[in-house]
Amino acid sequence: MKLTIGTVLTIEKDYTEESEKFKSRVVDIEEDHTHFMMDYPISMETGKTAFFIDGTQLLITFVDDLKMSYAFRTEIHSRMNRTIPMLKLKYPGDKELIKIQRREFVRVETSLDVALQADSESLQLVSSDLSAGGLAVNMKNHEYFPQQTELDLMIVLHFSKNEIKYISCKAKVVRNWEQDNRRLSSLKFEEIDEKDRQHIIRYCFERQLELRNS
Repeated sequence: MKLTIGTVLTIEKDYTEESEKFKSRVVDIEEDHTHFMMDYPISMETGKTAFFIDGTQLLITFVDDLKMSYAFRTEIHSRMNRTIPMLKLKYPGDKELIKIQRREFVRVETSLDVALQADSESLQLVSSDLSAGGLAVNMKNHEYFPQQTELDLMIVLHFSKNEIKYISCKAKVVRNWEQDNRRLSSLKFEEIDEKDRQHIIRYCFERQLELRNS
């Protein structure tokens, strides 16, 4: 089991507009590894104890003994009191963990509608992949933008449960190339709201699970 007693957890509420992060640690693990207990989370912004109701859905990240970073989804099962107050949560199992690289989720292949604007030129394109740091778009028959060109983007994220998020941000062209008869451009996010970046991270997480289960 990659999760061990004493593991420090970084916690975010899932399916919410909030971007606040919390810290906690694993204080106990059930013998069958289906649930674990953590102490009450502390807000990383205010330093105050946070109180989550039963059923609250969370996105948790942690670093294991080999310094590898992982993420998983879970929810609050119940509250317990064994010498200290603690929360009981579901553990999905090691096979359901998503490995994180460089504190960002790995790049995932996905076709998303992307509206792109540079000066007076506006294009409607489709992405070929996406990460928390940027994306690649299929330029089709359009001319490439020179490297370092700054662009305004609108990205449409389609989540499960028919949820849609519109991400507005600025990006910069970092690479133009061809692959499999496609003309692609890699764009790096330059100005993006942290809440929007969290939506992208959550989308990438969902997409990885979807690709794994397909």
